[in-house]
Amino acid sequence: MRIVERRYADAHRRALVDAGIHPLLARLYAARSIRSAAELRYEPGALLPPAPMKGIGAAAKLLADAIQAGKRLLIVADYDADGATACAVGMRALRAFGAEVRFLVPDRFKLGYGLTPELVDIAAQAKPDILITVDNGIASVEGVARAAHLGIATLITDHHLPGAELPQAACIVNPNQPGCDFPSKAIAGVGVMFYVMLALRAELRERNHFRGREEFNLGSLTDLVALGTVADVVPLDANNRNLVAQGLRRIRAGRAQPGIAALLRAAGRPFAEAASFDLGFAAGPRLNAAGRLADMRLGIECLITDDEARAANCAQALDQLNRERRKIETQMLDQATDVLKNLPASGSSFFEKSWHEGVVGILASRLKDRLHLPVVCFARGADGVNLKGSGRSIAGLHLRDCLDLVAKREPGLILRFGGHAQAAGLTIAESGYERFAQAFERALGELLPAEARTRTVETDGSLEPSDCTLQVARMLEAEIWGQGFPQPVFCDTFAVESQRVVGERHLKLRLVKDGRRFEAMRFGALEPLPARVRAAYRLAVNEFNGLKSVQLNVEHFEP
Repeated sequence: MRIVERRYADAHRRALVDAGIHPLLARLYAARSIRSAAELRYEPGALLPPAPMKGIGAAAKLLADAIQAGKRLLIVADYDADGATACAVGMRALRAFGAEVRFLVPDRFKLGYGLTPELVDIAAQAKPDILITVDNGIASVEGVARAAHLGIATLITDHHLPGAELPQAACIVNPNQPGCDFPSKAIAGVGVMFYVMLALRAELRERNHFRGREEFNLGSLTDLVALGTVADVVPLDANNRNLVAQGLRRIRAGRAQPGIAALLRAAGRPFAEAASFDLGFAAGPRLNAAGRLADMRLGIECLITDDEARAANCAQALDQLNRERRKIETQMLDQATDVLKNLPASGSSFFEKSWHEGVVGILASRLKDRLHLPVVCFARGADGVNLKGSGRSIAGLHLRDCLDLVAKREPGLILRFGGHAQAAGLTIAESGYERFAQAFERALGELLPAEARTRTVETDGSLEPSDCTLQVARMLEAEIWGQGFPQPVFCDTFAVESQRVVGERHLKLRLVKDGRRFEAMRFGALEPLPARVRAAYRLAVNEFNGLKSVQLNVEHFEP
């Protein structure tokens, strides 16, 4: 592994400083390709307009007609945090607009992902006039056809990459569909649904729908948009950062949805200091636990209830599921680590009969980080015949395109697949596992560039001693960081004055630089540090017994 420093244009750094940006932030932003302070203007007026999103006008008219005609709407959700928050945005907004709307979540263990024909048959029992997919549907050719056969129209809202054939839906809103000019291709499924609701509100305004009644404030849903966007690990381009910033602003002001407030409370995270980290590593995993181990209906109920007691009960149940998820994940990771000891260095496909299909995605992510290779992990599906796989990739390989190549070379091997550059899901027959593993390795050998195989830790260079303060650490934590806009990591040379094991799995360190001592932690690692190290670290806030202090969290080191 190599420690490297991000480069930046000094002219951009100076422009940001001249605009009043803190000098340290100016350097960090310049290294993330920010050229002007205008790109950091996080307010509603700076959001991209909905109009360029293909199909959004037609979707607004379809929904407005349905609301005014009293038609029944049914949202078909997905079982992850993005799908759950997208469903909650739709439920809250459509109800506020006067729609008759309900939701349905597929059982991932029986029906799998997306709007399948089997799910349509279940949905038809509620006698809906229109099905609205959120965070899914772009690949549901057969499901949409089944709905049409039953006389049910379908509105697809999704952000995943389409396949060779688009469903024959009444309307499709997906920035990644052919011919869509919406600039932010990285928007999450919840973001797409939020934009559809913006367009619907504009359409209803034109029809004087709100005459004599209070107009619903869609800005009140930005905390849901922020949670889904961060939890789905989509790249945080300027528009996504704006959406996340507005949501965090509501949370910090104590105006979060009762469910989000309850999730943060269950995780012990204070509202006033809520950061993107809290959405991604506290609220998000608890919400996702419902879809991984049980039924995401519990998660959606948590997000759409206005009853604080009900929200608290849901959050406690989700917290317990998350504890179970962590236990299962640890067991699976231990098994996978044992398997790794007997595999060649290039092995990227893993399967164990005892693994839980709801947790293979997290396992793939953990192994991807350990191996620095794209990884696909499989578990036996509920039918006992097929394997459900989840993959995670590294920079340099588009995972969905890789699976597409395997599917074309080995017809019939992959029964279904979908996803995007960094994550994908697939189903294969258990009898085809070895064939898939070989085909996947062959495809990786061709598509993964040699330079992408070298593990590097990108840093933002040295941190001045004057910036190693609690105030600066808080400033950094308050900014919007995430996928594609990484949290700052600094690099300096230290003498290691002391080190000891704490909590059985971590190292507590005291580091010295230029005569100044720093408290530091090395989480999840017990390897002793040499007497002098070059360390990549994050500046963090440590809280102990109600007192806060600055701490260096060491990510990587070299002698």
